[in-house]
Amino acid sequence: MVEGLIGKKIGMSQGFDEEGNIIPITVIKVGPCTVIQKKTKEKDGYSALQLGLVEEKGVKKLKKPMLGHFKKSGMPLTKILREFRFQEQAEIKEGDQVLVDIFKVGEKIHVVGTSKGKGFAGVVKRWGFRGGKGSHGSMFHRRPGSVGASSFPSRVFKGKRLPGHMGHDRVTVRNLKVLEADKENNLLVVKGSVPGPRGGYVLIKKENFSAP
Repeated sequence: MVEGLIGKKIGMSQGFDEEGNIIPITVIKVGPCTVIQKKTKEKDGYSALQLGLVEEKGVKKLKKPMLGHFKKSGMPLTKILREFRFQEQAEIKEGDQVLVDIFKVGEKIHVVGTSKGKGFAGVVKRWGFRGGKGSHGSMFHRRPGSVGASSFPSRVFKGKRLPGHMGHDRVTVRNLKVLEADKENNLLVVKGSVPGPRGGYVLIKKENFSAP
């Protein structure tokens, strides 16, 4: 059994539960993923499977180290490589394909992705600051205010909420429920939203996965 797979976000829609209530759903194209390398504790110090996401559009260019890596394994080129834990008693070898059917309807999963980038943002948009008065003559509308007194501490503390780059962070959404797993089309339908834009790559992991 493998901990998870690599996927690509297709988009969001809405569906209905058993009681007829509207629920948000996200469709993810999951796999197929090919086992590029099998790492073991004896050789590499830890156990993991290196999976590559097989996509319809092939990879044209890769750097020489990656080309050598794929040539050594004898596997076709893939753009995205990620490592996942696996149960060592499972009979998995290099070249095998792992499909979306490792996820079952009703189970909980964790989805890891990169959130949408918003560019440079002020403290009101980035951190939800209230801002100052909006009346005439205020001259203090959307500014952050004091960031540190001069006598003490005479510096700005680390982690101070200030304007800056908003978004484009690694985000994990936990405990999403699997509504449908379509093996023929490699599609996974989950309840709720997942991070990132349409076409963004995500990692889908099992909630309760134990590997020795």
